[in-house]
Order: sequence, then C-alpha cells, then structure tokens
Amino acid sequence: MALEIPEVVINRLPIYARALAALAEQGETVVSSQALGQALDVTPAQIRKDLSYFGRFGKQGRGYNVPGLLTRLREILGLDRQWHVCVVGVGRLGQAIVEYGGFGPQGFQIVAAFDADPAMVGRRVGGITVRAATELDGFLHNNRVDIGVVAVPAAVAQQVVDQLVKAGIRAILNYAPMTPHVPRDISIRHIDPVIAMQSMTFYIKLAEGGGK
Repeated sequence: MALEIPEVVINRLPIYARALAALAEQGETVVSSQALGQALDVTPAQIRKDLSYFGRFGKQGRGYNVPGLLTRLREILGLDRQWHVCVVGVGRLGQAIVEYGGFGPQGFQIVAAFDADPAMVGRRVGGITVRAATELDGFLHNNRVDIGVVAVPAAVAQQVVDQLVKAGIRAILNYAPMTPHVPRDISIRHIDPVIAMQSMTFYIKLAEGGGK
C-alpha cells in the first residue's frame, strides 16, 4: 500500500479480528464501533481511524458487518492462507510452542522442529519428529518455511537467527532472552515475559508511592 501504516495499527488488527471472530461464533452479524471499542478497551474513534487505512467499512448508524469485516481483516493480515512455521529449540519452552494447539486453526502449520541436544533428536513432540540442529540449513533449502520461531539459549540465538535470514526467512518470532540483529527488511518480534513483568513492576512501585 502506498500509504505508510503505523506499526501500532497493524498490531491492533489481529485484536480486532479475534473480537470479530468471537462475535461471529455467537451469531452476531452487526457490531458498532462503540460496542467493539467497549469490548477491547479502545475508543470507537481509534477503531474507525485504524480501519480507515484499509478502506471504508460500515455505515453511519448501522455499524460493521461482522462476517464481512472479519473476512477483510483476515485478507489484510494474510490469514486466508496457510503459513509454514519451523521451531528451533525444543526445550521446555519450545515443546510448549510445538504442542500448542492454537496455531493450526489460525493458519499456522508447524512443519519442523530442531534441537542441538542429541537426547531430543528423534523424539515426537506435538506430532512432529525433532530433527538435529545440523539439519536446519538443508531443510530450509528444500522446504517452504515462512516463519521461524527461535526458542534457544541467548548464547546461540544470533547464530540461529543468522541461519534463518540467510535461508530466506523473512519473519522471525524470537523467544530467546536477547535482541538479535537482523537486516531492516526482516520482520522480527520479541517475546520475553521477564521483560514484560519488569516493566509492570514499575507501575506497581509507582502505585505504592515509590516511583521517585
């Protein structure tokens, strides 16, 4: 799209889509920006502004057509197709990711998992046979993988990310407790619950009157 869309807007779209999917499951066919905003703790004006980047949705006084808007958001986000995912690192966190059943229904298929621990190689986790980390390059060369999930220790995370980038992976979800360097055209997201909790303790301390 010619218009530059703020990243914060893109990040809110899946939240809107999830809320619309829940409404659709309840049999709702129309929702107002006011009702949607109340459900998500977002102002109606913000919802309308976010959606305006992608076209005109809804009608004044009538609200949004739930299935229609949900379909359009899924198209915008690319959720109307299957995405192939590989997981590198099958420790406790990696196993939980591979075994999580919520990816498949949303179009994300985990096609392979890799680990450097010989004790893990060959084990079945979530219906996937764990491969040796040494097989990663070959697998990426011979199979389509759209998203790489990194769940390895911090000491080797940069090396794994470099392998993924070199193989042509353009999207990386990083669970390692460090921030890898990637080219500017690579989409990378970091998930670190410790960092999240550390930022939350600031507000707890502030509420307790100790934020000086």
